[in-house]
Amino acid sequence: MVKIESRNLEKAWKEYTLTNDHGMQVNVLNFGGIITKMLVPDKAGNLENVVLGYSDYKEYQSNPNYFGAIIGPVAGRIANSQFALDGLEYKLENNEGAHHLHGGSTGFHQVIWDVESFEKSDAVGLVLSYTRADGEGGYPGNVDIQVTYTLHQNNQFEISYTASTDKTTPLTLTNHSYFNLSGNLRNTLHEQQVSIDSDHVVELDEKLIPTGELLSVEGTTFDFRNARALQDGFNDDTEQNRVAGKGIDHYFIFNENNKETKATAADPVSGRKMTVQTDQPGMVMYTSNNLPEGLQLQEGTSRQYLGVCFETQASPASLHHEGFPGVVLKAGEVYQTRTVFEFGVL
Repeated sequence: MVKIESRNLEKAWKEYTLTNDHGMQVNVLNFGGIITKMLVPDKAGNLENVVLGYSDYKEYQSNPNYFGAIIGPVAGRIANSQFALDGLEYKLENNEGAHHLHGGSTGFHQVIWDVESFEKSDAVGLVLSYTRADGEGGYPGNVDIQVTYTLHQNNQFEISYTASTDKTTPLTLTNHSYFNLSGNLRNTLHEQQVSIDSDHVVELDEKLIPTGELLSVEGTTFDFRNARALQDGFNDDTEQNRVAGKGIDHYFIFNENNKETKATAADPVSGRKMTVQTDQPGMVMYTSNNLPEGLQLQEGTSRQYLGVCFETQASPASLHHEGFPGVVLKAGEVYQTRTVFEFGVL
């Protein structure tokens, strides 16, 4: 039977545990909507954690690597921490050099969300709600946001986002979980296989800001149209891999077709596989190239290439360049999107 449990932590923090009949388990904090643990069976039925999380939950207070968190109002980097909308100029916090990353210090990863739980015959979940006040973090508009986490009996974990605003505002939300399908951080990502339904990535400059150009993946280590090992990108010293820190931290624009599955990941040793189904126009794949060493995680210490993020979203580059998936939500419109991570075995 599906079930949900909760426990009180310090400072109004709570942790929720969602479990289905297959033993799949997802742990979530009301702070930042952070997914702290995800237990998934391997090919032998062994349940192990497949996301990165701190051993001490207090480390999530600062969480500079955004482990497991809801990211917003705008996921990604906004060049020079500024944008223009409806003839007005907006200046945001510089929290990554001269630029603005993941909503800054008032981003949604730093919010205590209101949480309501629900149980159905075949699913269990949480509805997380927050109202962003007009001007908070420098962004316009009072924005009502709901993020729904649903754990299904078939080992699908679904994230649905809805939002509305009373002023035109930029908004694109994502989740920043770092996945490692080896289980309990047994191995790095090197041999894990990924596919992405994408012909083009967004070119980055030395500060990881989009240049406005799209690059064909043809003949590069960004070509995941057929599954390939992530280590191909780690061992590539071409410019785009180098600026990302010897790996990948790029926005892939999904091909326009009727395929619901836009990405897959698999670990050949554990036999775990994951599919990413989404209606978003693209995603940032980040292979933890710049993850610092020595953080105390639940199953050991952190190191480079320990987890991969699949940040399904639109592109903040659209605030400064034409031809990118837009992030502008107008008053009276409803922002609605969903991403499903489905787990199985090879």
